[in-house]
This record gives sequence, C-alpha cells and structure tokens, in this order.
Amino acid sequence: MNSRLAAFHRILLSAALCAFAVTAAHAQAVAAAGVLSSQTPHPNIKVPFTQITTTQTPTQTVAVPYTLRLPNIISNNAVLQRGRPIHIWGWSSPNENITVQFNNQNEQTTANSQGQWELWLAPEPAGGPYTLTVTGSNNEPPLTVSNILVGDVWFASGQSNMQIPLNGFPGSAVIKNAAQEIANSNYPDIRLLNLADTASSTPLDNITATWTTCDPTTTPNFSAVAYFFARDLEAHLHIPIGIIDSSWGGTPISSWMSNTLLTSHPGFQPVYDKWKAFEAKQPQVTILGEQQQPEEAARKHVWHPDPKSWHPSWLWNGMVAPMTPYTIRGFIWYQGETDATDDWNPNLYRRLFPAMIQDWRDQWHEGNLPFLYVQISSFSAPNQHWGVIRNAQRTTLALRDTGMAVSLDIGEKNNIHPPDKQTVAQRLALTAYHVSYGQQIEDEGPLFQQVIRQGEQLRVYFTHTAQGLVSKGGPLKGFEIQDNDGNWHYVNAVIQGNTVVVDTTSIPNTPAVRYAWANYSTANLYNGVSLPASTFEATVP
Repeated sequence: MNSRLAAFHRILLSAALCAFAVTAAHAQAVAAAGVLSSQTPHPNIKVPFTQITTTQTPTQTVAVPYTLRLPNIISNNAVLQRGRPIHIWGWSSPNENITVQFNNQNEQTTANSQGQWELWLAPEPAGGPYTLTVTGSNNEPPLTVSNILVGDVWFASGQSNMQIPLNGFPGSAVIKNAAQEIANSNYPDIRLLNLADTASSTPLDNITATWTTCDPTTTPNFSAVAYFFARDLEAHLHIPIGIIDSSWGGTPISSWMSNTLLTSHPGFQPVYDKWKAFEAKQPQVTILGEQQQPEEAARKHVWHPDPKSWHPSWLWNGMVAPMTPYTIRGFIWYQGETDATDDWNPNLYRRLFPAMIQDWRDQWHEGNLPFLYVQISSFSAPNQHWGVIRNAQRTTLALRDTGMAVSLDIGEKNNIHPPDKQTVAQRLALTAYHVSYGQQIEDEGPLFQQVIRQGEQLRVYFTHTAQGLVSKGGPLKGFEIQDNDGNWHYVNAVIQGNTVVVDTTSIPNTPAVRYAWANYSTANLYNGVSLPASTFEATVP
C-alpha cells in the first residue's frame, strides 16, 4: 500500500472509531475463482455498520445488529458481470461461516472478527436467470436473491445531462419522443439500478437503491442516456446489460473525486479555495430566500441550490464509493457544464478529469476499465468557457481505453438539456464497441493531429477521417486564428483531402488556431460516417 493510501486509511480509521467502525485493510491477491481471506477484505468494504444519508449531511453512523446480510447492490433482478471473477460480500456475526451457492458453484468463507466476509465466484458466461443463496452457520434463514442475470454491467455518472430521465425534467426539459420511448421500453434482459441523490462526509458502504427490471413502469425516472446506451448494447451484443445510474444535476467534477485524490496533489488546492468561497456565500443566500427574494437569491447563489452536492468528494463518498466492490465492465460519463464558469476553474478541468478517471479505475481494482464520455454540447452561455472544457475532454483521450462521443451538433442555443439523447447514446455505444469490445469500427469524429505553416496558410491534419472530411450544410465554419495581442478572429477554411487549409492572410504570423471554440458553435466539420469533429486549440510551430 503506498504512503498516500496508507495515510488516507489512517484518517478514515480515526473518523470511523468515533462511530464504532473500523476501516478494512487492502485486499490481498486471490486465487482464480477462489475464496478471499476473511482477514483481508476488499479495501472499500467496511465493518457491519451502515450510514446512508439521502441529500442530507451525514451526522452519525447507525449501528446495525449482527445479522447475515448482503449489500443492496446484490439484490433481486441484479446483473453480475460475465467473464470475470464475481465478487460477493456482506456482513454477519463475527467469525461466522458463510456459504454462497450460485449456478452450480458452492464457495465458503469465514467472516472476520468485525463481521465482514467476502468471496469470489468463478467467472460465468452470459445467461440466467439464476438464484444466489447465502447461508450462515448461526441458524439464521438463508438469504435468497432471485432473477439474477449474468451479462455486462456499466456504471453511468455525471450531472444533469446524464441524470435527465426519459420523462424529462417537468416544466424545463424534455426527451425526444419520450412517450413513445417509454411505451416501448420493455426489455427483460436490461436491468436498472437508479441511485438516490446521496451526499456524505465520509465514504459509505451501502446504497438505498436495488435493481429493477426495465419496463414502462421503471424507465420514466431513469437516465435517458444510460437507458439508450444499454438498449443499443443489448440489441447488438444479445446479452443481458445492467446499467447503474449514479448522477446528480448541476454538480462539479470535484464532488465526484475521492478525498484521497484531491488531497494528494497541491495543484488541486483551488478546489477547496472555491468551495470555501461558495460556502461563505450561503448565509446571505439563505437570508434572501427567507425574505422571499428567490430571484436575487439565485443570482447570488452562482453555483447550485444544494450546497452538499458541491462539497468536494461528497458525491464520491455517497454515490461512487459504495459501488467500487462490484465487478463492472466500464463507465460512461456526461459532465462538465458546471465547471465551465468563472466561479469555478475551467482550466483546472484538464488535470482533474484524467486524474478522476485513473482514480476510479484504481478504486475498482479491475485494471484500465473502459471510460467512455460525452464531450459537452453547444449552448449559449455568456461569460462561460465551454470550449475550454470541450478541449480538456479531447486531450483526455490520451489516457488508454477512453472514448469520447462528440455532441457539438446536438446542442441547442437556448437549451442546456438538448432533447436528442438517442444520438448521444448511440455515439457512446460506438466507442464501447471499439474500446471495450474490440470491434474495428470508426467510433470518433475527426480529431486534431497536427498543424503546420505553409506560407499564408495553415494546414491542419486530423485522425479519424473515415471516408474523408466533409462540411455539412454549407461552407466550412468554425475556424479561428489568434493575433499577437491574444484576440481571436474567424477566418475562411477549406477541406483538402483529409486536411483543412486555414487562410491566415489577415494575420500571417498567427501563433495559434482553434476550431468550434464558442460556447454555442455552428462548426460543421465531419468525417464520412457523419461523426462531428471535436473542439481543439493548437499552437502553430
């Protein structure tokens, strides 16, 4: 265990002792499909006490009597990850003998002195439905979990464009063809896990939600992007798909990052500086609200009306940490709009985002899990910096096993929640087929590769130019060059083969070029399979 992680565990241990809880040690290596030592549990499994606070600041840990139990994520209707060792864990009386039976597998383990137990089942192919039975040695009734499928499990997270459900946000945002989509959403081989908005000051070990089937009674309040993504995968792969929705609208990326990570790098200190500034504004906002001046309160409350959802790490604690022991296939992510404001640190996103991705992978202990994300769209947002965020998301593709769905052309000038989530999900699914499933398909639009100077022109080279570059709807738009005072100017550009030639006659020695940088952009460069080009900014050598 490295020194940072050890230090963090010491902090957690101190906090947990105040609530009669003990943080577990790091899990040791396990034999394939074998039983994990009862004395070395997964690092994110805690002692048999549960603390759940939905949209409330946690104030205490509630002791749960020693009884045989499973985490809520292992519930009826669950999907377990195919093709990988299956992690099963729970709580019981100290030193109790535990037997788990699942699809002709029978594994045993013994709880440790704090009542924690866990084991690993051998990998299973896609299939089901199955029943999982957990039996203890203290004559309690066995636990039976029914209607379980084995397939691929994806974890969906982010802010409101991920959270917006099929029935929309009433009175403010809708999903395209919502009524028809809901009516046709009966998919027995898709299962949904919809987490409640949960902010916590410390990492939790459980959630309140359980798995449900996918049908018109459950989909209206489930993430539209996550549902459409799961539907696309199920139709193409013909296996069960489990999709977990862990999203909260209007939240910054730092809320989704672990305290371990945020405190490990001095360059992340602005996260806490901004939080302190935000926190200081709250008394004035509260007074305005009490005086029934909601518009003035909203103007001064420049971030989000629920302070808990903005607290660094609190959504990681409440909505990510409890999920990390569960074996998954990968992540999908749609977030960044909140971080585009001057009240935050748009330029810091370029470091925060890849750091978060790597930390999530480390916390799941499954190697470089595929991390697929939506580049934020196009929206008229004065005094914000959507181009900065989009470019930061583009550069994050340098991390291995990542994929990006460009949504620039789906945005609407005056609607931060564009209704066409079907296309967003379809593009995410394309990245999944390539990055996670190894299919040799074009999954990205044109991506900046290099720029060179040629007299009074720049030639911009791109990757992902499948079937050639095209401009949709008319002449090519969206290219800018910079003058020596740092100002930007739109200029003409034309497609030549798989490159774009940018006219620099007006500024012959321009130091930089960029594309689709405006918050709301009508840039129109695509490749031949109708995938749009990403925002970029580049220095000219």
